[in-house]
Amino acid sequence: MNQQQFSGTGVALVTPYRKGKVDFEALERVIEHVIKGGVDFIVSLGSTGESVMLTTAECKEVFRFTLQKVNGRLPVVAGLFGSNSTAHLLERLRVYDDVLGGFSAIMSSSPSYVKPTQEGIYQHYMALEAVSPLPIIIYNVPGRTASNVTADTTLRLARASKKFIAVKEASGQIDQACSIIKHRPEGFLVLSGDDALTLPILACGGNGVISVIANALPEQFSGMVRAALSGDYATARRLHLDLHDIHPLLYVDGNPAGVKAVLKIMGICSGEVRSPLVPVRESTYDRLKVELEKLYAASAVAS
Repeated sequence: MNQQQFSGTGVALVTPYRKGKVDFEALERVIEHVIKGGVDFIVSLGSTGESVMLTTAECKEVFRFTLQKVNGRLPVVAGLFGSNSTAHLLERLRVYDDVLGGFSAIMSSSPSYVKPTQEGIYQHYMALEAVSPLPIIIYNVPGRTASNVTADTTLRLARASKKFIAVKEASGQIDQACSIIKHRPEGFLVLSGDDALTLPILACGGNGVISVIANALPEQFSGMVRAALSGDYATARRLHLDLHDIHPLLYVDGNPAGVKAVLKIMGICSGEVRSPLVPVRESTYDRLKVELEKLYAASAVAS
């Protein structure tokens, strides 16, 4: 397994809708947009893809469509394999067995709502490891799950099995990411789960990111990541700061409503989300338009 294929910029793809149904024409536009923009791999149906809002049949259709349209140009990760029940997670893996053949890995968020202990989190992931046909990216996102996968637990998993190839670290704690970076086994990747914290994590030795903003601005964001990974921190810092004021606006009315609003402004897909999510407020939409205009002006000056 070459886990280095998951270095650089991954993008957690949105799922576009039109009149409540998955808009596959728009999904193809998003896929082509991010590939043209230079991302390194794709995550299908992660949190940003609203996987919990889709039926099993819709998820399978999105998976098949995404693999077909990517057509081997980039690695693709199946992102919906999180559950607050270990038994339900293992059953979900069996349900999706018929569509996993084209994927390079799965991503699994830690159990939500039930607030397990670190030992419970460890056993949950080891149960998944025992049956998963694919390598696993651990997804630590306390803002959604209400529990943190500590650095010690992540490292314990990384040492327990080579099937754990990376962590998407979205705790917002730079010191936690640094602890994993310092003590990880050889080959284990640390990927930022917070776009705005990607540059500092890369500066500390991280390997990349699984991004939200790269849906809309893949060229700028992946350019920042490539510059940082090559040691060109002057360029990386400039690109990072160009995007600095956009990042918070993507989340003020919830994700993926924010990035879908940007994609709507760009004419790539609608701003529709599924209930209980709602589109961004008009004031947020207007602020995003202003920040995009500033970004395009800054890019024109830089070029």
